[in-house]
Amino acid sequence: MAVGVFDLFSVGIGPSSSHTVGPMRAAAVFAEELKGSGSLDKVAGLRVDLYGSLAATGHGHGTMTAILLGLEGFHPEKILPAEVEERLAAIAETGTLQLAGSVPLPYGVKDMVLRPLTVLPRHTNGMTFTVTDEAGEVLHKATFFSVGGGFIVREGEEDAALKELDESKKELPLPFRTAAELLGRCQSKGLSIGDIMFVNERASRSEAEIREGLLHIYSVMEECVATSLKREGLLPGGLKVRRRAPDWHERLEKEDKDRDAKYWQEWVNLIALAVNEENASGGRVVTAPTNGAAGIIPAVLYYALHFAPGMDKATQQDRDDVVVKFLLTAGAIGVLYKEQASISGAEVGCQGEVGSASSMAAGALAEVMGGTPQQVENAAEIAMEHNLGLTCDPIGGLVQVPCIERNAIAAAKAINAAKMALWGDGTHRVSLDEVIVTMRETGRDMSSKYKETAMGGLAVNVVEC
Repeated sequence: MAVGVFDLFSVGIGPSSSHTVGPMRAAAVFAEELKGSGSLDKVAGLRVDLYGSLAATGHGHGTMTAILLGLEGFHPEKILPAEVEERLAAIAETGTLQLAGSVPLPYGVKDMVLRPLTVLPRHTNGMTFTVTDEAGEVLHKATFFSVGGGFIVREGEEDAALKELDESKKELPLPFRTAAELLGRCQSKGLSIGDIMFVNERASRSEAEIREGLLHIYSVMEECVATSLKREGLLPGGLKVRRRAPDWHERLEKEDKDRDAKYWQEWVNLIALAVNEENASGGRVVTAPTNGAAGIIPAVLYYALHFAPGMDKATQQDRDDVVVKFLLTAGAIGVLYKEQASISGAEVGCQGEVGSASSMAAGALAEVMGGTPQQVENAAEIAMEHNLGLTCDPIGGLVQVPCIERNAIAAAKAINAAKMALWGDGTHRVSLDEVIVTMRETGRDMSSKYKETAMGGLAVNVVEC
């Protein structure tokens, strides 16, 4: 199906959309296929092979445990943190996995085969699932790729998936692949970028369903922040990174009881840090468009709801309208990155995750602040232009350093990009399409050391303990 706003913003668990959410989803699909084949009761053996970046940084990203949950039949958008803890504790204690929720198999993280130096042709995030019977005969086997943002592609079905995508776009009232096409749609129809996305979403959902779904997405973002602010101490994983959001929140509540505009950046920083600290601890978050960049859009949306001109007098209906318009516009920009380049850090570096999110947030903020389609496109372009070349080199393979602070920096960058664009008339020298293509080519040229392999940059130059 054509990429929509609910594909780019989906509920899942941390710490990574490509290394946690995608692998869990692939494992759940495999388990469902096995159950549907009628061969489940014949299974005697299971093998999981992880390739490339999944193998290199899987331990820090929770890949292996996510796969175990997926093989048990859990889906990332439905499982709750309490269920995660309960099932993983049971697997660790018994050494037994409940395949597809019903067949006990002696299997755990240590049984997975890691091949960090082997990269399959389609994508560096590859995984193969194989089940055999008592005689060693293969009952079912499948290879999947986690291509960023929780999206998965099955080996051998890449061309079919692209064809299906192209066909589904024909069913959209106002299809677009490039920013130029999107702006053309806006001009010919007299609609904003968010409006174009809304019209396309209505091809598969009612207006009420779209609105309700987007407000739910934002409610999960808010819940994520609230949960994070109640947690204290160190983040899991061994880096001994201290949670800062609770202390920062306490200080802000004392210093800024009335949401003074001079504190806008402190609040934006707080929201970004809170979301990404929760993500780092495996909590429930919204891919936006990835987990590693999950704090940027909530932080910028918080700015729009609390510090944009006129919001001090806004009704709840007004605020809900802002949320819906913001997420639709961000989604439209996200489609451009998903279709023309990549939102996978393992494929193009962090420019594809934090850079894309910053660009999406900048454009969305410009729209809800009254920007024209040209100014919105300009804001998105500015934000990405100044994230080009951003590497993905997390220390210890954990989505903590530099990921958490990077979200706060990118959120502020998005706000600045929107303000710069709104002070112009929408005309500018470099187009968003040119920047997106440049990001894709930069990612292709970037050394694999800097694409979520923990083999370069901060990952090797900072002592973990």
